[in-house]
Amino acid sequence: MSDLYPEIEPYDQGMLAVGDGNLIYWETCGNPHGKPALVLHGGPGSGCSTGMRRYFDPRAYRVILFDQRGCGRSTPHASDPRTDLAANTTKHLLADIERLREHLGIDRWLVFGGSWGSTLGLAYAEQNPQRVSEIILVGVTTTRRAEIDWLYRGVAPLFPAQWARFRAGAPAGERDGDLVTAYYRLLHDPNAAVREQAARDWCTWESALESIDPDAKPDPRRLQPTFQMTFARIVTHYFYHNAWLEDGVLLREAGALVGIPGVMVQGRLDLAAPLVTAWELAQAWPDGELVLVNSGGHSPRDPGMSEAIIAATDRFAAAP
Repeated sequence: MSDLYPEIEPYDQGMLAVGDGNLIYWETCGNPHGKPALVLHGGPGSGCSTGMRRYFDPRAYRVILFDQRGCGRSTPHASDPRTDLAANTTKHLLADIERLREHLGIDRWLVFGGSWGSTLGLAYAEQNPQRVSEIILVGVTTTRRAEIDWLYRGVAPLFPAQWARFRAGAPAGERDGDLVTAYYRLLHDPNAAVREQAARDWCTWESALESIDPDAKPDPRRLQPTFQMTFARIVTHYFYHNAWLEDGVLLREAGALVGIPGVMVQGRLDLAAPLVTAWELAQAWPDGELVLVNSGGHSPRDPGMSEAIIAATDRFAAAP
């Protein structure tokens, strides 16, 4: 990761009230007078990491990061079983982004999203094309039903041991059905021990798909009980509801992106977000360039991924 830009700290940060009792944490880094760039984290429910700041030249960019509802430093926190997620939907997150843009006085910004963040970024750009100068997507997803089914069954033959453990975590009568639904129910079980085990099992399975390196260590956050519960609750909440998106709508409405230049950085070996989605988006979005990293998977730490990401941000750094 030595190719990343140096570590930086925020020059401004705060908590923004976005309604429904939610406060979202936001921060700005880099050059206060630089090109605005919005960073949308993955998950959903992972929260921002400090490493995301390092994909942007701090002399050129005003980098804006925020923790989506219920995760990271935002409150109320999904790790608390009393936190109701009814007001945590894709529609709410899109409204939060616009509220943050207005709060920071930004007219247009580059939108950067990875994994789930690419779904959210696409949805935002298609809804608000006049607010988007460029788009960079990494590990492209659109959260179609087929993509969810791939993650929680289709990819199983490539990870038989990990799949067996994940499947065994579901109730006996539900192991051959929809495991997203099974785990969604487990994570709402009145027994705290049941919820905690389900969160561990969910995060262990997710970690198996992250990198092409079978010996790669998982994100340290995924070993923390608070993170596990937050992540598992939010991601199952979104995927159980198909992210409140009509199936395939983001590809069908990609015509709204005409005139917005963009780059899709995609690992050819990405097993969490298979290449076909990025390829289909590239066909529907003439101004979006698909950059394939032949040695890369889903993790930005895989070989060649961070170099391709930085090449994309550097490309747009000087654009008006």
